[in-house]
Amino acid sequence: MDEERLALLKELEERVGYQFQEAVWLDRALTHKSFVHQTNTANKVSNEVLEYLGDAVLNLAVSHLLLKEFPEAQEGTLSMWRAHLVKRSSLAFFAKQLRLDQYLLFGKSEILDGGAKKASILSNAYEAVIGAVYMDSGFDQALKVVQSHVSPYLGSDNFPLLSNDYKSLLQKFSQKANGLTPQYHVLKESGPEHEKQFQASVMIGGEVKGTGWGKSKKQAEQEAARNALGKLEIQNKESDMVEIQNTKL
Repeated sequence: MDEERLALLKELEERVGYQFQEAVWLDRALTHKSFVHQTNTANKVSNEVLEYLGDAVLNLAVSHLLLKEFPEAQEGTLSMWRAHLVKRSSLAFFAKQLRLDQYLLFGKSEILDGGAKKASILSNAYEAVIGAVYMDSGFDQALKVVQSHVSPYLGSDNFPLLSNDYKSLLQKFSQKANGLTPQYHVLKESGPEHEKQFQASVMIGGEVKGTGWGKSKKQAEQEAARNALGKLEIQNKESDMVEIQNTKL
């Protein structure tokens, strides 16, 4: 690795919040497969394996942080919060905060194709950086790095899922995506008067997006909105490009 590249990686270490013992791990985390294919350099390895490792480390680290921060939260709620933090657009946001796009190595074809702006590539690079920290120093250090990036978004307005107001979040999502406002309908009431259960549905553009049960109509609507968000998240997971510059988690 030449001195210029080492100097750039040192600069990035300050943003990441960790000084590597072996800079080769960070360099590998930032090496896209297109660069390896183009240069055909024997000692260059792409970030794909580190990305795979970083994905696992991130999920464990975020699970740990959420449980520590919200010990009374239910398993389903914790899972949804974790999914929000580790989804593609969130990881791409973290990558942009660290300016990883400025340090990634690409082949010419990927440069021309706008690789540095692709959410998939940015999120993969962020996972790879976390995987690199793990390989360099183990889980405890990787956890500290993840915590430094994630903690500002726990319990803040930048992390709307923590409010449990799924209806507001769904409305914001729907209006941004297609300009439509979700419509709620009570489908069913059951049980004795003092223990009533309600089932509600939420429709967007005339199509049912989610249903849910609750002890009140409002609770059932919130559950329907939560389920709808889960489905919409899966449907939108494959979207490859994001507007990161003005993104908030």
